[in-house]
Amino acid sequence: MLQRKRIYDDYHESDGQRLLVDRLWPRGVKKENAHIDDWVKVVAPTKELREAFHQGELDFNQFSRLYREELDSRKEAKEKCQIIFNQQLNDTVTLVYAAKNPTENHVVVLMDYILSFAD
Repeated sequence: MLQRKRIYDDYHESDGQRLLVDRLWPRGVKKENAHIDDWVKVVAPTKELREAFHQGELDFNQFSRLYREELDSRKEAKEKCQIIFNQQLNDTVTLVYAAKNPTENHVVVLMDYILSFAD
């Protein structure tokens, strides 16, 4: 099972494997308290794309399209997404992120991208 959760939300055993999928470490969170199993920067949007979205230069649809293109074009990112897809078939994997908006953020796009490996 694949799920997502803000790093500021409470940790639960049911989170399974917790993967931080942000390029930057979240503000105000101590690494020893984060319950992160792996920090997977390679699947995060590039700095340029992230900044363009956060500065309002791109709407969420534009950001989503460009982010998917980035994932497709970066071999290491695509391979890691395939690995995550395979892991979530047998275990719970939680994609952990820091974004405030729960419905328009890179993890929404990333989850959809990872689950598309089922097709």
